[in-house]
Amino acid sequence: MRLLLDSHIILWSTADPDRLPQRIVDELVSPRAELWFSPISVWEILVLAEKKRIVVKGDRIKAVRHMFRQVPFKEAPLNREVAIQSRQVDLLPHQDPADRFLAATALVYHLTLVTADKRIIEAETVPVLSAL
Repeated sequence: MRLLLDSHIILWSTADPDRLPQRIVDELVSPRAELWFSPISVWEILVLAEKKRIVVKGDRIKAVRHMFRQVPFKEAPLNREVAIQSRQVDLLPHQDPADRFLAATALVYHLTLVTADKRIIEAETVPVLSAL
């Protein structure tokens, strides 16, 4: 299964795996799983660290680079089609730009978004693996 991890799922899987339901952990460690990330998640994690909404020990840039080296992620590049799709994806009334880009990335690259974001799950616009 080709899985795009939402930013909080990346954080939980690397720093606090007990927050993930066991069925999600099983999917993430499955040999058939392809784990993908969006550069938007890197940006979002750095913003959270800058705002002190997550605790990062030491240099946050080094910490984020280290986090992404821990897991064999594939990068889903941010490109023109993702940008266009981010404005077409129906997540109304949800307007968070990062979430719109993640949903668009899942659609453009034919990925299943792993998320615990109830608003994305309820939108039923993008293939989702719910971590609720």
